[in-house]
Amino acid sequence: MAEFSLPANSVISSKGKRYPAPAGAKNVRAFKIYRWNPDDGANPRYDTYELDLDQTGPMVLDALIKIKGEIDPTLTFRRSCREGICGSCSMNIDGTNTLACTQAIGDIKGEVQITPLPHMEVIKDLVPDFKHFYAQYASIKPWLQTVTPAPANEERLQSVEDRAKLDGMYECILCACCSTSCPSYWWNSDKFLGPAVLLAAYRWLADSRDEMTGERLDALEDPFRLYRCHTIMNCSNVCPKGLNPAHAIAEIKKMMVERAV
Repeated sequence: MAEFSLPANSVISSKGKRYPAPAGAKNVRAFKIYRWNPDDGANPRYDTYELDLDQTGPMVLDALIKIKGEIDPTLTFRRSCREGICGSCSMNIDGTNTLACTQAIGDIKGEVQITPLPHMEVIKDLVPDFKHFYAQYASIKPWLQTVTPAPANEERLQSVEDRAKLDGMYECILCACCSTSCPSYWWNSDKFLGPAVLLAAYRWLADSRDEMTGERLDALEDPFRLYRCHTIMNCSNVCPKGLNPAHAIAEIKKMMVERAV
């Protein structure tokens, strides 16, 4: 489901620039990209870049790199691995949050519209401010917590079955596609932890080696931190890794009920 929404600090201007395709280009595609520079005093705008796809790589990130490298060096975006591993190039493409490095241009019909992740403050162009998101992630203490001493000559072991319980959670790359597609997070991100962070929280609650289950649940027992989730399912629909944050949140709620019985 498309859930396009403008960044939090947007007032779009109609005075965007257009960069035409090279002469003789036959396989032309237009890329309409959100632009905003905090230093020039101007409103945000959309600039349109026409590329010859016969001279461009297959992914949206390839197009962005070509634009920055050959057409407009002022375009700003994050990228690193180009393999769907780091999560750096998360953005809203054609109305859906995804990774530019794994989004094929050929899967999009017509003009390709690219904006930053929705409902986050923008630092510049396609770069959102992740400080609050990372602070929320740190708040759930995303590391193994134990009371018993570590074994002297080996790692803390777990069964194959217990290890399998972590599948579908440890793969999260913190791209924030899920959280920024969640209406509950849009309206309550100051208090609601959001799908990505709650998925990470359940990853440790489900870990048989962790010994702080009670303390972790106590930290989540709050009308907003956990219970603002209304199972809209946008989070699971857009996850570029195919994970299911909604299921993890449901499992946390189940644990809350079970310990209260």
